[in-house]
Amino acid sequence: MRVILAEDDVLLREGLASLLERSGLEVVGQAGEATGLLTLVREKAPELVIVDIRMPPTHTTEGLDAAREIRAEFPDVAILVLSAHAEVEHAMELLASGQRIGYLLKSRITDVEDFVETLERIAKGGSVVDPALVRELVTARKRNDPLAVLSEREREVLALMAEGRSNAGISRRLWVTEGTVEKHVRHILAKLNLPEADDDHRRVLAVVTFLDAR
Repeated sequence: MRVILAEDDVLLREGLASLLERSGLEVVGQAGEATGLLTLVREKAPELVIVDIRMPPTHTTEGLDAAREIRAEFPDVAILVLSAHAEVEHAMELLASGQRIGYLLKSRITDVEDFVETLERIAKGGSVVDPALVRELVTARKRNDPLAVLSEREREVLALMAEGRSNAGISRRLWVTEGTVEKHVRHILAKLNLPEADDDHRRVLAVVTFLDAR
């Protein structure tokens, strides 16, 4: 497999290149900045590009920007992005671009055989996400879930509201009194911080919040 490396840390780049060569991969080019990477990809036609997110001159998203350009211009080229941190926003943007894509933390490169297998999996059309990133995604989802403030019973009531059921219908479904349902609905509206308005309007807003969070 023909590989191009883009990493501004010379020692890491050379070490990674040596590791890949010993594992039977062909490193056809190395770059220390994003512009050089794009030039190499156009010249060498690699099957896989390994790129750091943060590269010169600003060390922000140059590598990610280059990865986007490569994906747009050469959709069949597999891309593995390496990062020192689990950057959820950047990773989600990248992973949304489709197949032959991967996101790993640099600290992940500890087992050579496992790393090479990961590269082969990406090159064959797979997607690989670092476990640490998965944990960050789950945490972020929980943190941003507007329904997290609701109890399990309140979630049940809201789900039935989303089905268009009245308080009476919900009470029959849950085997509770209609007064209990009304209390749950009031708590739901208060916990979701919905603006004061007539109850029917706030009920609709609550359902919209529920559907958006699914």
